[in-house]
Formats: sequence, C-alpha cells, structure tokens
Amino acid sequence: MKHKGTRRTMQSLRFGLVGMLLPLTLSSTAQTPLRWNDTASPATTSAAPVSTGTHYSSPTQPRPYRTALAEQRMLPLAQGFDVASFERMAQQLTVGQRVPGMAMAIVHNGRVLSARGYGVTDVAAPQAVDSHTVFRLASLSKAFASTLTGLMVNDGSLRWDSKVSQYVPGFQLSDSAAASRVTVADLLSHRVGLQSHNAFDRDIEGNADYYDVTRKLAYAPLKCAPGQCYAYQNVAFSLVGDVVFAASGTFYDQALDRRIFKPLGMNDASVGLSGIQGSTRWARPHVRSRNGWVSLTPKPTYYRLPPAAGVNASASDLAQWLLAQTGHRTDVLPAPLLATLHAPIISTPGEMRAGWRRERLHAASYALGWRVFDYAGQPVVFHAGAVQGYRGLVALLPERDLGVAIVWNSDSSLPSGLLPTILDRAMGIPGQPWVDTPSDYDLLMADSPAMPPNEESGTSSQRAKATPQ
Repeated sequence: MKHKGTRRTMQSLRFGLVGMLLPLTLSSTAQTPLRWNDTASPATTSAAPVSTGTHYSSPTQPRPYRTALAEQRMLPLAQGFDVASFERMAQQLTVGQRVPGMAMAIVHNGRVLSARGYGVTDVAAPQAVDSHTVFRLASLSKAFASTLTGLMVNDGSLRWDSKVSQYVPGFQLSDSAAASRVTVADLLSHRVGLQSHNAFDRDIEGNADYYDVTRKLAYAPLKCAPGQCYAYQNVAFSLVGDVVFAASGTFYDQALDRRIFKPLGMNDASVGLSGIQGSTRWARPHVRSRNGWVSLTPKPTYYRLPPAAGVNASASDLAQWLLAQTGHRTDVLPAPLLATLHAPIISTPGEMRAGWRRERLHAASYALGWRVFDYAGQPVVFHAGAVQGYRGLVALLPERDLGVAIVWNSDSSLPSGLLPTILDRAMGIPGQPWVDTPSDYDLLMADSPAMPPNEESGTSSQRAKATPQ
C-alpha cells in the first residue's frame, strides 16, 4: 500500500497529455491489430489564461500513440473468461423487466464472440430484442464523428489543426482571437476553452434550434485558450458536422453512411430520429413510473446534434464497429488513424470519482471522441452515453485485442456493472460485486453501486441528455 501513490503518479504520467504534437497525413498498409506503447508525454493539466489580444501559443495536436506498426505480442485473455456467462448475466438483467431490453457485442482477436439481444423492445407491445434491433447510441456517437473526421484527414480533405472558423465563418466565441484559434482537434477533444461543461445543453433539451444555440457560444464565458483545458461539450462538439459538410460538400449523415456504415457492413445503422423510427425493429426508450417501466417516443432534441448524439445501431452493427476499432478492418480504418484517435490528449481526472471507476482507474484522459483510462494498470479506450430512455457503454482493451459494447433501452443503471465485470475477467482481476444477478450463477455478484450523478450536465435521469455517466 505504501507504493500506491507512487504507482498512480507514474500511471498519470503514462496516460497524460500528448504535448505539442504535429499534424498528420495518415496512411497505412499494416494488417495487424493495434497495441499501445508507453511513450506518451507527461500530462499538462494547468489552464492557460485567456488572452484578450491576438497572441496564442500553438495548440497541441494529435499524433499516433504508437508510431511503430510492427507485429507486437498480444496478451491472452485470462483463464475464466467465459462469454456464455456474460450472456446469461445479460439475460438475467431483463427477467421481470428489471431492464426492458438490451444488446451486447463482444469481439476478440478479429472474431465476433457474441452479438445478441435480450429482453423486449417495448413493454407495451413486446417484441424480442435480437442482434438486429436498433438502439439509440447517444454519446457513443462521438467516436463516429472523430473517425469520420480522421478519414477526411487521411485523404487530405482536412487537417487536425484546420481552423473551425475557416469552414464555419459564423463561429464566434466571446474572444474573437480565441475563436480564430479553435481547431478541428479541439472540437473533438472538448478543448474549445469554454468555462462550463455541456454549455447550452438545457437549450437543446428545451427544443431550441441547433443553429440558434451555436450563436450563443459567442457569449459563453471562457476558461482558457483553445487547446489548453477540458470541458465536455455537445453543442460545440457538433460543429464538426458543419466542418465535414463544408470540407466535403456531403451532409454529415450521408458521409457517415458512405464512409463508415456501408464499408463496415453496419447494415442496421442510421442517423437521426427518422433513422431509428424507419428501422425494421427498434427498441423504444423507457422511463420509470409508479407502475414500472413506461415506453416513450424518442425525444428529437439531441438528434439535432448528430456528431454528439445522433447514431443508431444494433448489436450486429456494434460488433462490426468494434472489429474496426480494434484494428481488424484496416481496409476501412487504417491502423495509424486508430492510433491517433485512441491517443490521450488531455487529462480528465474527474472521471475517476465514483463507482467502478473509483475502484479501478488510476488515470483518465480524453482523446478524439474517446475516453482513455488506465484500468488497473492497462489502457482502456472507452465512452458512455445517455439520453432519455437509453444508455450505453463501449470499451476497447488494446493489449488483449478485446472490444465490448453494451446498450439498453431504459434509464436503469443495472447493466453498467457488466462492463467492469467483463474487463476484470479478461485481465484476471479477482471479481467485484459490479452486477446484481442471482447468486446461483457462476459469476457471484451482489447489488451494484449506483451510477454516479452526471457530473457534466447536472440534469436528472428523466431529462434528455447525451453525456457520459
């Protein structure tokens, strides 16, 4: 125990800010899955004061966390990693409508180990959830935005350090010099410089028009110069959709379909409210009432921010997405691009405060549309999302070539414990009571701790939100 502080300090350095990085022109012929090295630069967490003049230091930009793409040895999954047991746990979570419905995908070493649905799409008109039932992904959509942007960087249509104002002439902040310095990478890593997390989300929740809300950014207080501090955003993040359109001449949803969904075989995936409602089978959102779960019509609010929260997908789709993000579809997502997307850029220590994160995380950062955790000494690429009636979690364990996605159609926190359970089993960490399932199953669990409050939005579970938990 006396070495714990030293260990955590070293881990924080390992996964901190990658400082003063060069923009990339990305390409790859590598056919091997990714594995991170240990060459991240020390973290920088201090916030630079906002200048009232025109002088700014050059903002940090992403580069691959691992630049050498030679074959590297992967660690095997630990003994006792049993996919069937995780599937039984998922099934048990839907018994008695504890959770109305959910879907889970697990991939390893380029193979789909599981892609299944559990429970029902709608408690009022039940249909079984299957591998092609579509769920709303909420903030899991952010990784799609960064990946699409990275593909455009790869083909020369954009640069990570392209200025947002070059593509969105109406973009303004309270400091005009700051606005002129915000880059594409700043949007995707929540480093615009705004003082408040989730700025103007309440306006979006109140059915405000997206473009009307973006104009309010001109009056939002700034905390730091662009690129120098972190504040999670949905409205500002979604400006990347306008950048994509200006740089390509293609609407954001069409670009996602053409460059990601179709090439990866994500045949159930879509963007927006019309996309999910047009699906052959989709999971309705549910909220609690005095009489149990009540199904609702999905709120259109955060669908107005497609890069931040607009994607819909099934377990089958998520399995293909995980295969691509773990480096097994280099024909679509080149390996150096994935290394760039998954590289930690700015420290986010607030992500370590509650639940399983408090127990397992030694460091936390944000990359490009992804979070990066030191989970019990091993890197995990992660994101969570929630809007009214939907929640989801995605994690990649690069050193063991594992990917996991879990989505469900309610505000319940019960399925959240499945993710650390799976990660613990993959790493061989002694089990913790992360999930509430009957004790007669081989994974002996007890009541899971409640999900932490949403530290970034401050909204209740009954209100639409698209922020990590």
